[in-house]
Amino acid sequence: MHQPPVKGGAQCLRDMRILGGVDGAERSRNSPHPGAEMIETKPVAGRRERNKQRVRQRLYAAAVTLFAKQGYDQTSIDEITEEADVARATFFNYFQRKEDIIIAWGDLRREKLQASLGYMPVPRGDVVARLDQCVSALVDINEEERDITRAMLLAWVKAGRPMLEDPYSSGIFAEIVEEGIRQGQVCPDVDASRVGQLLRDAYLGALYRWTQGKGVDAHLYVELRELFHIILRGIMPGYALGVERPLAAAPEPSGAPGAA
Repeated sequence: MHQPPVKGGAQCLRDMRILGGVDGAERSRNSPHPGAEMIETKPVAGRRERNKQRVRQRLYAAAVTLFAKQGYDQTSIDEITEEADVARATFFNYFQRKEDIIIAWGDLRREKLQASLGYMPVPRGDVVARLDQCVSALVDINEEERDITRAMLLAWVKAGRPMLEDPYSSGIFAEIVEEGIRQGQVCPDVDASRVGQLLRDAYLGALYRWTQGKGVDAHLYVELRELFHIILRGIMPGYALGVERPLAAAPEPSGAPGAA
């Protein structure tokens, strides 16, 4: 069963590969940029390369912190470089434009989802359990950095990234559905790709409402679980009759609705 993360204080993101193929990320509990990833790179060739990676991370951390505090559109490159304590020209050594921070943010989230799914394996034939695993991982990622997600999600949409980027999460959902078809749990005439897209659309819609506090009166996990339940009833013959077990019981919402 999914358990909502403990709130209170600045939270750093999970250990994850980030920005330009850097591995060996390590959580920092005393981050100067609350909610931003603080990483320790694994050994690379030369001090110069290590310094470049540190500067890149400082710029990213400064940017997402300011985005969360004052909004993406309201934050200038000058403010980012001032927060990171580097010259303005240095920014362009690592990012061609401010929008590249959005791309880096999306890449990090995909890495985190991939790592979460690999860390908690479930039987490949169990469609419901695997979807529940995805829901839990997605909720954890978003709840860890809700303020950043609120600012970055709007910027991500305005920049047209949903149309330009490979729909990574829908691919994961489609793979699960395809496995369910092979195992006989899902109707054989179901289009796994379209179901994957439908699940992704449901996820993004719920995520937007949750970050904006619009129409969401429960935990994000509850919202996603209920949406996925509706879709499962349409593609799994026994699901509506109670033959297939439902998604895991939802946790009790913690605090006020939509609270960080």
